[in-house]
Order: sequence, then structure tokens, then C-alpha cells
Amino acid sequence: MTQVITIDGQKIGQGHKPYIIAEMSANHNGSLQRAFQILVMAKQAGANAVKMQSYTANTITLNCDSEEFKIHGGLWDGRSLYDLYQETHTPFDWHKPLFNKAQELGITLFSSPFDFTAVDLLEDLNAPAYKIASFEAIDLPLIRYVAKTGKPMFISTGMASAQEIAEAVTTARNCGCRELVLLHCISAYPAPALQSHLRTIPDLSERFDVVTGLSDHTLGTIVSVTAVALGAAVIEKHFTLSRNDFGQDATFSLEPDELAVLCRDTQIAWQALGSAGYQLKDVEKDNKQLRRSLYVCLDIKAGETLTFANIRSVRPGFGLAPKFYDDVIGTRATDDIRAGTALKWNLIQ
Repeated sequence: MTQVITIDGQKIGQGHKPYIIAEMSANHNGSLQRAFQILVMAKQAGANAVKMQSYTANTITLNCDSEEFKIHGGLWDGRSLYDLYQETHTPFDWHKPLFNKAQELGITLFSSPFDFTAVDLLEDLNAPAYKIASFEAIDLPLIRYVAKTGKPMFISTGMASAQEIAEAVTTARNCGCRELVLLHCISAYPAPALQSHLRTIPDLSERFDVVTGLSDHTLGTIVSVTAVALGAAVIEKHFTLSRNDFGQDATFSLEPDELAVLCRDTQIAWQALGSAGYQLKDVEKDNKQLRRSLYVCLDIKAGETLTFANIRSVRPGFGLAPKFYDDVIGTRATDDIRAGTALKWNLIQ
């Protein structure tokens, strides 16, 4: 399999700058105009793509009040799944205007589908890629249905065991997905940096031969930038216009200025990686002459012996390398040598 994929003409993977996805999720707060503005601000901040979620309360859960359908702990403690998703979903009839707006802005838009009807809707809109959310990574029928579109696919690995990830990858590949990205993910909201375990990212790449990245639920941008240093080619972060608007996902989402910092710093981190090598770097060439070398520090007459008193290793670097210091001590000068002269082989016997 390839470790470089292409979405909307943008290459993603080894040798290419990090691909930044701004996750809208529920941060539209029930307003289509706010969803439009999220697209605008993500584009201005430098994100490559915006991702949304395609479900209704009825397609993702059941309208049931039993304890099994209630959330225990975390941001949404006590809420029923149905009520939460009824409040946070992105209506299906918003999808077409959102895709049109993204095309107008020149930013990629794709989505996480949560059932077959959502995939069908997104296919009608010619979505360029799909994301399988971490909670759906074990839904092999859904992965199979998405893979059959032949589109690039992201799969978040939160909560999944190595065996479950392998099953998801095998299903995707066997059903037609040739461009696959695994996103290391800790499915907590927010996720503590201490439990991020970013060394999993290169392990995923090696184990499954895929492009890898991070779906980051930690606060701030440090963990994402660190992930790039470990080989993450994709960074996904939740994005809101303002945390003060108190959306369901706002507390662990980036604001526009923070997203711009993420885009800038991940690119700098990627550029800084470079390649392994010990050749003189272009920016070092002018400074090479400032390294230490051997200089005459006292006037020396012709025939006089070079000693520890009249030869020193100092800056700059126009004389013999310091490694020859012991070799030149005890030799004699062929001519008079003034103090401050860079020592050369032709000046000694």
C-alpha cells in the first residue's frame, strides 16, 4: 500500500507538510450561518479541510430512556444519547449548502458518516473522503460500505485494540479502499496529554503500512506539534469560533487564532525534521571560518622551536586544525613568523 494519498489534489503523507483538519462537530450550535462562518475562519487560519459529522439522533442511537442509553461521566454526564445527538447533529439538509460554501471558499469539506444513509447522501454530494469516528471503528459493515466508494478513508483508533484496528484495516482494504489513514486517538473529551502515548503513531505506520496522524482531543496545540515530530502526517482538532459560546464541544476546541498557530507550528515542526545527515549546512558555511585553529601567539624567529608558549588553539579557523597541535609542537619555523599568523604546514619544518 502507499504511504502517500491525495484528497482534492492535496498530497498527504511522507514528504508532504502536515494536513490540518478542523473538526466542526457540534460547534455550529444549531446555526447554519455559524457553520458557514466556521468554514470561513478555518480557511483563513490555514486549515486544509473542515470535517463535519453526518447523523441524526435516529440514525446514531435509539430514543430510549434506560440507563444503558445515558452517559455517565465526562462533559455530558446524565444526558441521554438521543437528547444529546438531537441537539448536536448537523441536519442533512444543511449538507448541500455547506459543500457549496466550501467549494466557493476553496477549502476541502468531508464528513464522518454514521450509517448507510449518510454515506449515500455524501456520495450524492461527491464528498472527496470519509472519516470513520473512533466509536465506529468496530462497525465493520459501515467501514465496508464506505470502502466500496473507493474514496480515501480516515479511521480513528480511539479505544480500539490492535486486533480491532487490524480488522478495520483489513475490511477497508478488502472492500476497495486504497488510500487509508489511521489517526491515533484518545477518546476522552478533553484527553489528558499524559495519556496521549504518541509513540503509537510510528508503530501504526510500521504495523499497517499506512499514512498516520493524530485526532487530538487534548487542550492546546503542544501534543499535535509533538505528533508531527513523530511522523504524524495528519492532525485533526475540534474547532470553534469561540469557547465562550459554550457549544457541546467548545471546551476542548481551538479558536481561530489557535488554529492558525497550529497550522504554523506543525509546518515548522515538519520542516525542522529534514533528513539525517552530517554534511555542512548552507547556513553554517559562513560560520565555519570562526571555528578554532592553530595560531602563532608570540613572534617566532626562523629556526626557533614551536612550543606550548608560542602556539595556541584559538578562534578563528584559518590555521591548522587543533587536532595537529601535538604534531607541530617541537618542530621549527622555516621563516620568521609574527604573532597573529595562522599556522600552516609550509611555515614549519
